Amino acid sequence: MAAKKEQRLQILPLNGHAFNGDQSKVVICDTSNVATIYKKDSKGTYTKDTELAKHIERIKSVDWAPNSNRIATCAGDRNAYIWNWNAEENKWKPSLVLLRIDRAATYIRWSPKEDRFAVGSGARLLSICYYDEEHDWWVSKHVKKPIRSTILCCDWHPNNYLIAVGSCDFKCRVFSSALKELEDKPETSGWMPKLSKFGTLLVEFDTSEGWVHGVKFSPSGDKLAWVSHDASVNVVDMGNLTKVYRCLTTGLPLSSVIWLHESSLVCGGHENCPVLYNIVGENVVYGAKLDVNTKKAGGGMSAMARFRQLDDKGTDGDKGTKLTTTHQNAISELRVTKAEGGRAKQFSSSGVDGRLVVWEVDVLAATINELNI
Repeated sequence: MAAKKEQRLQILPLNGHAFNGDQSKVVICDTSNVATIYKKDSKGTYTKDTELAKHIERIKSVDWAPNSNRIATCAGDRNAYIWNWNAEENKWKPSLVLLRIDRAATYIRWSPKEDRFAVGSGARLLSICYYDEEHDWWVSKHVKKPIRSTILCCDWHPNNYLIAVGSCDFKCRVFSSALKELEDKPETSGWMPKLSKFGTLLVEFDTSEGWVHGVKFSPSGDKLAWVSHDASVNVVDMGNLTKVYRCLTTGLPLSSVIWLHESSLVCGGHENCPVLYNIVGENVVYGAKLDVNTKKAGGGMSAMARFRQLDDKGTDGDKGTKLTTTHQNAISELRVTKAEGGRAKQFSSSGVDGRLVVWEVDVLAATINELNI
């Protein structure tokens, strides 16, 4: 088995992607107002299947609920849609969500139980949306204070009642998202010592010196990690919320973060490749770059080919035209696609180069010598 499988889906940059439950399909959003569904063929290659065209501005984020098979999209037109598959008409049918915001919707994520979803926006608020059966539509409740800038990311706690939010005010926050309309009965924990009503700010972290681009709870929900524009990796344990483990990297800004297990996480961003970090004691330690060098040894070149290269590119070599990383531009999003017993076995990445790459964790561990997962 190969350590990775890559495919260039678009010429345009990819803002995000999401797989269905069995990974037979993937939905992507680029810089247009259309989300595109790709279907895996017999050779394992994703080919274009359907376009979801309802938004009138650029789609910023997509998510696919694996169990209920519903797709959520949000865009710069301040709207979000839930797409349901209609077997009789053999097509995806959209349902408008009442977000009640006056700025662009920037990020969308289903909750673990798929009975609600969150939408971040430039309106300095988070919309928690749920289905109102009495009126047959999706409605929202707002989490406003003390968010002071655009929300760039969010992630649900495994218990379905807490949500972490990262925004442009350099802060990462955790809120209660328990809804009385759905008769939620959350339990107390290190994140929520006492039962709190909807929208209560439970904890706020101010360790970043840049926009918070990615945030993620660990598989158990005991830890929280976030990455920001200052190229820092931050981790906190609910057992001691006053102590933040911070690693200020020497690389370029990071855009996304996922957990492989409770003590290892992978970050991606403007370094163009996923990077492993391990939690050792109270420190976040650099592990390795999870990318096998794709640079090929140069072969001989004929005189005619050399002159043609000089005429076309002004050089007789191929230097500077292709990076040695799999992604040829920044990684926009990372997602865990397969996990067993709280450990990720496979994850995917989408990038500004239009590529979608699926990475096999066990094969990477066996291929890269310095890798310690």
